[in-house]
Amino acid sequence: MADSVGKERILIVDDTPNTLEVLQRNLSSQGYRTFIASQAAEAIKILDVTPIDLVITDFKMPGVSGLDLIRHVRENFKETEVMMITGYPTLEGAVEAVKKGAEEYLGKPFTDEELLSAVRRTLDKLHLRMITKAPLMGRASTPYGLIGESEAMARVRESIAKTASTSATVLIAGESGTGKELVARAIHYNSPRASAPFVPVNCGAIPNDLLESELFGHIKGAFTGATETRAGFFQTADGGTIFLDEISETSLSMQVKLLRVLQDKEVCMVGSSRSRRVDVRILASTNKDLSGLTQKGLFREDLFFRINVITIEIPPLRERGDDILLLTRFFTNKFAEELGKPALRFSDNALQVLKNYHWPGNVRELENVIQRLIVMTDGDLIEVPDLPSLMRFSALRENDFNRTLAEVEFDYIQNVLTNVNGNKTRAAEILGIDRKTLRDKINKMKKPASS
Repeated sequence: MADSVGKERILIVDDTPNTLEVLQRNLSSQGYRTFIASQAAEAIKILDVTPIDLVITDFKMPGVSGLDLIRHVRENFKETEVMMITGYPTLEGAVEAVKKGAEEYLGKPFTDEELLSAVRRTLDKLHLRMITKAPLMGRASTPYGLIGESEAMARVRESIAKTASTSATVLIAGESGTGKELVARAIHYNSPRASAPFVPVNCGAIPNDLLESELFGHIKGAFTGATETRAGFFQTADGGTIFLDEISETSLSMQVKLLRVLQDKEVCMVGSSRSRRVDVRILASTNKDLSGLTQKGLFREDLFFRINVITIEIPPLRERGDDILLLTRFFTNKFAEELGKPALRFSDNALQVLKNYHWPGNVRELENVIQRLIVMTDGDLIEVPDLPSLMRFSALRENDFNRTLAEVEFDYIQNVLTNVNGNKTRAAEILGIDRKTLRDKINKMKKPASS
């Protein structure tokens, strides 16, 4: 038996001594803490006194069957997952096991790799569910308002803490939607300038011929329509911080003028011949490779060196692991409260799709998806069919292409039935077949035996 602290606990239930020995040996070799029982009654006694993460049970056993044990676990141990193994693998048996609550259904004979893969998938689903059910983190445990416990986000927080107390120029790099402005605000509001203005400027949203006036201000009569003297964003941010979002979108001529501000700490209003000194900390962001742009002559190298004193790289959402689930929980509660609706639950398969999706729009895309689900969903459970089609297609593309068509069909029908709790009418609608065809498939199909 493995004695590795922190590893998942697995209870193996089978009336065949050889099967118990092989399963225990294989799982213990992977660091799992294993317990064995030769019948359901013995397993129930172990469950009553020992926290178990996963029960692996045989289908046919004398006395209480594996299906009855699954039902008992589901009714009494909400934080325990179940797998079924059997020497008689059929689609009908799989459906029945899934209806009772089994997450995986493994037909004998199976390889060590198939066993360990099924165990890992099942425990991963338990992990997903536990994360989304855990209490939301309080303000004290989410410094700077950045939700996430991944190592990548820990490094971002560390960088914020180190740069906030300085006046150095910071370049915040990351894909669109990763939260660059949130990081910039965290730096400002944890700096000595926190009581002074924080002025964000979206450089890509302001036409180039207006950007100079918006940044530096203009005097009355400087150009047609300039009916009064108006201060620019740099003057507004005096004493505080200006955040130049997507600085890569500025023209080369504007970059020259920004370089002068960085060097001299002075701005010249459009139409004026006099410069004005400003005390402004500059934070900039980009979703592009500025180094590559400088090599192509599309961004001034001298400006790049000026703004690249310190760089904070924000990781894309797809590289943040379980942070996706924490953010899902946060946005679900946020929008449910705003709309006066109960917080929705996500099925295990839906959570898996969210976690595996590549999220090109990052946190902003996730926020928009959750908001749409809260608004449009009538029930209280989000299942895979409720998710945007692009996500569902993405999940399908990640399948193992070494499987036969029969195996793919078997697994897909089983997953659909799982998501609709065994409702054959609903499953037939999703599959695009009639109920009789589905029933025939359940009666006739058998999952190909592993060799």
